[in-house]
Amino acid sequence: MTLSPWPLWIAHRGAGKLAPENTLAAFRLGARHGYSAFECDVKLSADGLPFLLHDATLDRTSNVKGVAGEKTWAELSRIDAGSWHSRAYAGEPLPTLGSIAAFCLANSHALNIEIKPTPGVERRTGEVVAREAERLWRDRTLPPLLSSFEPDALEGARAAAPRLPRALLIDTLVEGWFERAQGLGCVAVVANHRVYDTAMVARLHAANLWALCYTVNDDSSARALLGMGLDGLVTDAVDRFSPHAGRLGV
Repeated sequence: MTLSPWPLWIAHRGAGKLAPENTLAAFRLGARHGYSAFECDVKLSADGLPFLLHDATLDRTSNVKGVAGEKTWAELSRIDAGSWHSRAYAGEPLPTLGSIAAFCLANSHALNIEIKPTPGVERRTGEVVAREAERLWRDRTLPPLLSSFEPDALEGARAAAPRLPRALLIDTLVEGWFERAQGLGCVAVVANHRVYDTAMVARLHAANLWALCYTVNDDSSARALLGMGLDGLVTDAVDRFSPHAGRLGV
C-alpha cells in the first residue's frame, strides 16, 4: 500500500527526452502518452517571475547563452527553447509557472515543482515559487508538491506557504538526510533510484513519508523499485512505461 495520493508514474520534465524539456510542448506530449502526473523545474527571472528551466544557464536548452536568472521575463519570453531539441519544436517558448499550472489544472494533472534556484537566491526562490503556487492552486484538492535539493529553498517555501506539501530531493544518502526531511516538515523524499532498498522504503513509510524516486528508465530497475513499494517513479521513458500503476511496458 503506497502513501502518496498521486499516480505511480511521473513524467520527467514533461515528456522526458521526447520533446524539449520543461516546455508546454513536452507536457502535451506526456499527456498524449497517458500521463497525468508531471515533474518540472522552476526558477526566477531577474524581475522575480517563476518560469521553467533546469540549468542555471540557458546554454544547453535554448538559442542564447548566459545565466537565466540574470535576465528579465521580457528577455526570457523571446527565447527559442525548442530548436536545440529538433526542428519540429523550433520557436517553442519558455513557459511560466502560470502557464504550466493552467495546463495541469484544466486537465486535472498532478505536478511536482522542483524549486531550482539560481545560486545565491535559494530562500527567495522558495518563497516566491511557493507563494505563486499557492495562489494558482488555491482551493484545489490536489496541490502541487514542492521539492528541492536546497534546504534553504524548502525553508522559504514553508515560510511562504506552509500548507503546500514539500519534499527533500537527495542524490546520495548523506549523513542526516532523514532528519533533514523531517525537520523541514516534508511529506516525501525524492531520491536517486539507485540508493533505494526495502529498508529505506520501510523507514520512510514508518515515518509517514512518501518514497519517490528519479529517474527510472529501464525495466529491471522499475521492477525492483515496484517490488520495494515505492510511491512514485519519475521517468523519461513515457513512451515505454505505462502510466497506469504497477504496469510496465506498453
